[in-house]
Amino acid sequence: MRRILIVGAGQSGLQLALGLQAKGYDVTVMSNRTAEEIRAGRVMSTQIMFRTALRYERELGLNFWESLAPCVEGLGLSVAGTVPGVAGVQRLVDWVGRLDGYAQSVDQRVKMAGWLDTFAERGGRLVIHAAAVSDLDFLAPRYDLVLVSAGKGELVSLFPRDAARSPHATPRRSLALAYVHGLGPRAEHPEYDAARCNLVPGVGELWVIPTLTTSGRADILFWEGLPGGPLDVFRDVDGPGEHLARTLELLERFVPWEYGRATAVELTDARATLAGGYTPVVRDPVGRLPSGGLVLGVADAVVVNDPLTGQGSNSAAKCAASYLASIVERGDAPFDADWMRTAFDRYWASARHVTRWTNTMLAPPAAHVRALIAAAAGAQPVADRFANGYDDPSDFAHYFFDAAEAEAYVAQVMKELRESRDPTEGPPVGAANRAGPPGGAARR
Repeated sequence: MRRILIVGAGQSGLQLALGLQAKGYDVTVMSNRTAEEIRAGRVMSTQIMFRTALRYERELGLNFWESLAPCVEGLGLSVAGTVPGVAGVQRLVDWVGRLDGYAQSVDQRVKMAGWLDTFAERGGRLVIHAAAVSDLDFLAPRYDLVLVSAGKGELVSLFPRDAARSPHATPRRSLALAYVHGLGPRAEHPEYDAARCNLVPGVGELWVIPTLTTSGRADILFWEGLPGGPLDVFRDVDGPGEHLARTLELLERFVPWEYGRATAVELTDARATLAGGYTPVVRDPVGRLPSGGLVLGVADAVVVNDPLTGQGSNSAAKCAASYLASIVERGDAPFDADWMRTAFDRYWASARHVTRWTNTMLAPPAAHVRALIAAAAGAQPVADRFANGYDDPSDFAHYFFDAAEAEAYVAQVMKELRESRDPTEGPPVGAANRAGPPGGAARR
């Protein structure tokens, strides 16, 4: 039986550990906290997992909260701005794309604590210890493979930055999130849940995500602000109450349509806020220990993307699934450096699309991207395709990055809509969405 050590008890580390455990491997997990400490601790992230990532959990029988978490059936995008002669911030573009399969969000305090308990109950070896490089140097010879899935701390230094794949040297957004109860329903189509991304050009973005937390159904209010801008005001907050107050003040100022839903919200618990930021980066996946031993980086230990595109947990799940397949296929052959690079390259084949798309969204949008987002408000197929790209970002390569391809795609969709329209049927597809100054109620 091959012995494997996994350092880190997040989405990727525990999903991989439980998958290997089910395949008969002798797995040890090192976590810096117990399950109870995780469950009672501060929120660790935002997250929304789309169809493919949820399928990987379901295939391993790890979808413990699927019947409890909100089923997010749509993904909406709004663009804020001003209109001459109209007071205040307006929603210039607004649409909701329907997802081909629902997405879900589960507070990582719930999921990671539950998975950690499950791993131990199934006979896995659990070590509660904040591992250092010296620990791995001592332990590595005792295992056939050591994987590092901890994306922060000293261990990250084992994996050199890949400058060719890492255009950013500093954080691109200042992040601040709050889990809340009491958020009101969307004005239109409240019969289904939708996550929303509100773009405020030159300022940042607000995500609103239905979730399941330790106290049941909730919503995440998640600000991403340009460093030094008006959203970068959470570094000196005096406790969670002030954090929520600032969150709501910014909603009222920059996205008043979301503020209208949030006037009665309260934090889900005393540890339901988080603020910070990190630099998007791609690192060399093979780490070399002082004694010469090798370790393989997993998920955000080696590929870190800004959460603007909601890909963190999805990428972690996809990395764990890819590495699981590579490990099993390796059989009894050694897990040497060549194999490690091959395993990473297999994952990078999909991860590269996430990195390219996220880095593009972090930059001021090109004219053709603005036009594409606006077109989705009047063409439901464009909105739906954009929304489903969050599940499969590789699709953006076919129409999103190149101006000519984007223009040709929108033109083809509009042509098909015109040709299929019966003049007696009324408004065209997508008329419930909006592009331009607001004229009435809109989807949220």
